[in-house]
Amino acid sequence: MAKQSQKKNSILTLMFTLLAACIAFQLNASMLSPVLVTIAKDLGTNDAEVGLSQTAFFTAAALFSLFLPRLSDIKGRKKVLMVMLSVMTLGTVLAAIAPNIEVLCVARIIQGISGPVVPLCLLMLNYAVKDVKQYGMLMGIITAVNGGIAGIDAIAGGIIATHLGFRAVFGVIAIVAAISTYLVFRFAPESKPSVDTKMDWLGVILLVSAIAALLFALNEAGNVASANYFKIIGLSVFATICFILFWYTEKSVLHPLVTTIHLKRRETWSLLLTTILIMTGIFAIVNGLVMSIAQNNEIGFGLAPDLASLILLTPYALIGWLVGPFAGRLAPTLGYNNVLQFGLLGCIISILVIMFYGINSLIILASGVIALGIFYAGMVNIILNGLGVILSPKENLGFLPGMNAGAFNLGAGLSFALLPAIQMLNAHSMLGYFNGMFVGLIITVLALISSFFIPRPTHAEL
Repeated sequence: MAKQSQKKNSILTLMFTLLAACIAFQLNASMLSPVLVTIAKDLGTNDAEVGLSQTAFFTAAALFSLFLPRLSDIKGRKKVLMVMLSVMTLGTVLAAIAPNIEVLCVARIIQGISGPVVPLCLLMLNYAVKDVKQYGMLMGIITAVNGGIAGIDAIAGGIIATHLGFRAVFGVIAIVAAISTYLVFRFAPESKPSVDTKMDWLGVILLVSAIAALLFALNEAGNVASANYFKIIGLSVFATICFILFWYTEKSVLHPLVTTIHLKRRETWSLLLTTILIMTGIFAIVNGLVMSIAQNNEIGFGLAPDLASLILLTPYALIGWLVGPFAGRLAPTLGYNNVLQFGLLGCIISILVIMFYGINSLIILASGVIALGIFYAGMVNIILNGLGVILSPKENLGFLPGMNAGAFNLGAGLSFALLPAIQMLNAHSMLGYFNGMFVGLIITVLALISSFFIPRPTHAEL
């Protein structure tokens, strides 16, 4: 009895520690959304330059996600997580004292080292919790933070920025990051499943170069009117060459970052394909097109940015946070794939409702976004993150969670490059929004089809 109580307390302590780490990362991603205008004003720059600092953060987060989980298998997960959080704290302090937008961009790149915090925390949780039901529920709680901290983070960011300026927002994030670093140092257990393995740094350089070039190409493609298509083609060719070199390098080195055998496995390509497709189909609908309709004074609802966020994004994040633990708890019983496909089907129905009815009714628009919070943020996002951990090969546990984290960021970039570009073809008509969402709908249907190729993780189910 005493042993059970001690084990329960240790898991609760670990959960508190991992949640603190995930919250510290998430604040960098979501707390700044309502603060961007304030940053532009205080630093004497424009929205485009501030937006570039956001792009810098998410790009860095995607690139660090590709190899840090694997490095943690070799050097120790606790050690790598502590380094990530410490560097993120320093980057946040630099952002708080940044005298200009250039320094802020550098600070955001430094903060991007925190990109794989969530998959790394899931790996540590999976190592500590062997009961599949318990792991599923706890996985849902941790992963739900990835969709926003119940919407409170965005509201708090706006209030702090309004009364104290953007530097105070970074100050709060730095304090949370410092606390989370101490908690990981004090309470997190260490694990090194690949302690005798050498890191494949050549593979890291080639893979990071390939994905970086692809992300920059997607970002350039998002500037529809002023896009440099020679630059897009050049970056795409460079990305292809780097990936081909990466493929052949992984065949020849003794301890590859990713073996080509693992890349060919259905567990790998089907999961990564599904993640990229659903992010491409959903992300810009919620964070781009819907918010644009809500604030459009000519053909939309003409809401102020803070009110639009409060009505749409806050309930979306809150409902996802509430549903996530239940989805994670049900996954081992009902089947991870079944919960994922139910969530994807719900996403398709939600998009249809928004397309045909929500663009003309604010109440239906808000209801559709809440539904997406249930089915995407509360189910699909949770299960895809969980599958990244439980489908990863035992001899390289950090491989698939890291690649999957990169796939989330790649899909987000592709979504903002594609859907708003479709909408801009009919910028002054609701037809533009309809067409953008229609493309997102088609891609989401493809994600549902792709999900049927994901093997069932029977070892993690009852």
